[in-house]
Amino acid sequence: MRRADRLFQIVQILQRQKTTITAGHMAAELEVSERTIYRDIQDLMSNNVPIEGERGVGYILREGYDLPPLMFTEEEIDAIMLGVRLVEVKSDPELSRAAKDVLAKIENVLPPDRRSLLQSVRYIVPQFAAPPSIAINMRKLRAAIRNLQKIEMQYQDVSGTMTTRVIWPLLTVLFDPVQLLVGWCELRQGFRNFRIDRISSFLTLDQHFHHAKKQELKAYLENQKQVDKE
Repeated sequence: MRRADRLFQIVQILQRQKTTITAGHMAAELEVSERTIYRDIQDLMSNNVPIEGERGVGYILREGYDLPPLMFTEEEIDAIMLGVRLVEVKSDPELSRAAKDVLAKIENVLPPDRRSLLQSVRYIVPQFAAPPSIAINMRKLRAAIRNLQKIEMQYQDVSGTMTTRVIWPLLTVLFDPVQLLVGWCELRQGFRNFRIDRISSFLTLDQHFHHAKKQELKAYLENQKQVDKE
């Protein structure tokens, strides 16, 4: 890792850490010696990065400090590229176009050495089966999820029966080759998964649900993980 990249990584580690973090923890994550971290911390502090702390105790970054925009490391660029490729292949056309637009915007403002990394092909995400067609407007569905709005949808269940459901949409899941909508079903009074290609239509209702339902879903998913392990 280049030293400049490591300095940015140190600041990013401090930014995501809400409490003090020791040089040892940073050294382990960045795979360098503690002595290197101490030297880098001193260099950052001498360049007016508001880091507080001392050896043997730990370091913390004062609130309000921001890194210069779009100074991505090589690993971060790889993560961006892989994420964009996955979205292009696995998601709906609207989100795929959005992913390409994001990549183009980033490319336009990157310095030349980083732009060449973004342009090189290092990841291929194969698609082994053609995804089933989706009839609904995914942009509107994502808006309902963001705005915590209930939807009323026409859904064909596994037996082929068409039902009307009022759902509190919480998140979408990308499988290969299908997408799922996860939400609270008022009919079943519980969390349910729905194949999005089986939703023939939906209407966004002028009814909102509380964000606490997302926390309930998180707890439900954690509980399911524990059940699967047993």
